[in-house]
Amino acid sequence: MPLSGSARAGPGAGKLRRSRRPVPAEGERVDMSMPLRPGDRTRLGRYQLTGRLGEGGMGTVFQGRDPDGRLVAIKMVRPEFAHESEFRARFRSEVNRAKQVPPFSTAEVLDADPDHEPPYLVVEYVDGPSLATEIRDRGPLPETALHGVAVGMATALTAIHGAGVIHRDLKPSNVLFARGGIKVIDFGIARAFEATSQHTRTDQLVGTVAYMAPERFDPAGGRPVTSAADIFAWGAVVAYAATGRTPFAAESTAATAMRILTQPPELSGLPESLRRPVERALAKDPAARPTARELLDLLLAGDARPPEPVAADPAPQRAARRRPGLLALTTAGVVLLTAAGVAVARYLPRGTDAGADPGAAASSDTSPGATPGSPAQATASLSAAERFASIMRGTRRTLIHIAEADRDLALDSDYTEVTAGNGTGAKSEFALVPVGVDFLIRSLHDPAAERETCLGVKIIPDESARLVAAECATTKATVFSLLRAPETDDKKRPTYWIYNEAYGYVQWSPADRVLFVEEVGDAPPLSTFSFVDRGPLPSPSPGR
Repeated sequence: MPLSGSARAGPGAGKLRRSRRPVPAEGERVDMSMPLRPGDRTRLGRYQLTGRLGEGGMGTVFQGRDPDGRLVAIKMVRPEFAHESEFRARFRSEVNRAKQVPPFSTAEVLDADPDHEPPYLVVEYVDGPSLATEIRDRGPLPETALHGVAVGMATALTAIHGAGVIHRDLKPSNVLFARGGIKVIDFGIARAFEATSQHTRTDQLVGTVAYMAPERFDPAGGRPVTSAADIFAWGAVVAYAATGRTPFAAESTAATAMRILTQPPELSGLPESLRRPVERALAKDPAARPTARELLDLLLAGDARPPEPVAADPAPQRAARRRPGLLALTTAGVVLLTAAGVAVARYLPRGTDAGADPGAAASSDTSPGATPGSPAQATASLSAAERFASIMRGTRRTLIHIAEADRDLALDSDYTEVTAGNGTGAKSEFALVPVGVDFLIRSLHDPAAERETCLGVKIIPDESARLVAAECATTKATVFSLLRAPETDDKKRPTYWIYNEAYGYVQWSPADRVLFVEEVGDAPPLSTFSFVDRGPLPSPSPGR
């Protein structure tokens, strides 16, 4: 029977849920490749080629493995470029620059051989779908997920431009959904292709016209292509992700280029929270566009944040059932990327903070008498934003506070139900483990245990599902999304709904004094949760 006070799902509840790609387990890879074709190489340098990932004007991208068995993505340059000595020199130069890009929301450049026949580039393999695929298959992003993608791309451009690199081909197919957030790919080598004599003679441009800045169409006009062209592309990609159409769409490529040169963007359907940064990014004059760092500051400072959901409106619940993983980009993405933005800033010659403090999100119980160099003192040196970002990144301990009950989740031992306690002891401490845009919730009740324990959902016949201890493996019962709720807790910390796509929302029954998991139909969930910082994770035990 349902628990007392539980909000049972109404007729048809859950039918609005849309399919999503399976979440890979830790260490598991989802094969996004196509088979090799007859005549394809099976090796390139020291890499074994195992499949095709795509093909474009610059070359073919293969899935491969390095000598240690690690999956990688390998871009093999087309022969017509490889025969030009000018290209090889530029390719070598651009690859060296790309290797300097810090890996914040970018696919890391691992290796390259400009002297090989043919030349090739090796980058981190990202096992998620592209933004282009997401929009094609499931339509425009909801506003909260859109904001996370916008911040992720701005974070990536901040890192790329900070290393002196211009992307030149930012577009939806070069934005991938990965573990822990998005990854921007294919940066740093387009200039080598665009600048070669053969390529210039054919009057071709590297890039996708719908996302190209006006100055890209008139290289002879004296306006050099700068990082501002990437900012224009950012605005066009955000508009596309919000509406499913590009802001200068026309009946032909030439007409699209003319609209980019002469007409204002069509931004109907773009959320108001993002209109200002997108309009600035799409300015015709490169000098009028913000830098990537300014764009990131604008997005994180509050002017472009998505509005809080209205408690009386059931739409957030329906949206959560459709795309909980993407909605979680607001927490797992925006907050995590806030930290990435702060870290990127350390590579840049600017001394300001990387954005607003989301910081009531986590409090610290640091002792006022902390000694220098102690863990407590280290916690005290972190801002609230850094503490909360670290919790979401999985590097700090946290209490999971039930806002409505003023109690905290607790787990005494393996294979027992999760209870509500007073927040004391290791039984009340947890760590979030990012899995794409979602999380495992790992218990820290026994740091010396050989096998890690996470929270999971257990089905009980004729009763509501329960929140229990489970093995820390990525399954439909152990992966949770965090969705921002409109309320704050008693300490004014933001609160979140904890959602499992297969079984529903984690809720607390005050009458039965148990935690259970259910779908709620169009009613709001009974319970919200906040995260309270408890300091850095303990060091691993010897032998683990």
